Amino acid sequence: MLVKADMATAVRGARFPGRYIQGAGVIGRLGLEAMSFGKKTVVLLDNGVFDLLKDEIAASFVDGPAVEIIRHDGECSETAIGVLVRAAKAAGAEVILGAGGGKALDTAKAAARDLALPVIVFPTIAASDAPCSALAVVYNDDGTVAYDTFLPSNPDLVLVDTALIARAPARFLAAGIGDALATWYEAESCRQSGALNCMRMPGVPLAYEVARFCRDTIFAFGAEALAECDAKTAGAALERVVEANILLSGIGFESGGVAAAHAIHHGLCELDEVHHHLHGEKVAIGVLAGLKLHGMEDEYDRVRRFCLSVRLPTRLGDIGIAEATPEKLAIVAKRACRAGEIIHNEPMPVTETMVVAALEALA
Repeated sequence: MLVKADMATAVRGARFPGRYIQGAGVIGRLGLEAMSFGKKTVVLLDNGVFDLLKDEIAASFVDGPAVEIIRHDGECSETAIGVLVRAAKAAGAEVILGAGGGKALDTAKAAARDLALPVIVFPTIAASDAPCSALAVVYNDDGTVAYDTFLPSNPDLVLVDTALIARAPARFLAAGIGDALATWYEAESCRQSGALNCMRMPGVPLAYEVARFCRDTIFAFGAEALAECDAKTAGAALERVVEANILLSGIGFESGGVAAAHAIHHGLCELDEVHHHLHGEKVAIGVLAGLKLHGMEDEYDRVRRFCLSVRLPTRLGDIGIAEATPEKLAIVAKRACRAGEIIHNEPMPVTETMVVAALEALA
């Protein structure tokens, strides 16, 4: 049973990254910003963009602190974290900088924790709200999830180059919209139920307003931002959506709380056929299923139309579940509803039967 607060007497809280900087071309500020944290920076650079960005990152440190750039092997595992810890120690690092996708960033955050060093996060895609968070997902060496680790603090600096993000495939931006879509619906469920956030306390009112602003921003600018991303342009709409995907959603989920959408995402991940789909794509299905759980048919129709406008899946078949058999849906529902799961943050009891029915409506 998850603990829920007495809302009349509860101590409330919120958490944020130390600083957040966003704009086109800010990759050139990396060295300058790192200098404020120490004289030696170790950069963990995602293997997928290593050859593309190594020289540009190195150039940003010409007038900054000493730098060593290490290629990330692609996984956030205890092995990879240990490799980075040892390399940073050997280099005499005073700050860790993670650059790339979520696994490289999480590896850098976890290693910085183990070394008691500040960490800078430099995401190269806006596919989720992970960059601002005090959370790292640790995988086994075979790629299966081992555990989530909650870090003592959020990143000291999150620096987001929107020109770089605009060069990535628009599918990543759309997935980030899917992850951000869950923020308000889950935070609102937690507000209603008194469920605790990632700090193990209810959020301050600002947390829920940030979550609401996140939703309103992606609704207003999502489709236009994707068109700008198609054109490899960091326009005004893309700037707004990147902020929503990374900063607003990050603050909203950590400080407001999570509920059915991400629990159903966890359940969907039990099925092999969904593994080639992005986190935010599966979360979008979780949002739609969550609205079915609430019986919010008008809002379901509104969100479904929005998902179609921003290239997000609306049917189980869109994430690879071509045959939504009762057996498969039972597997999803069992994982989503297990004891202590975040689906029980909802303001009403949720059963496996209810989840199966909600998913059947998306088949």
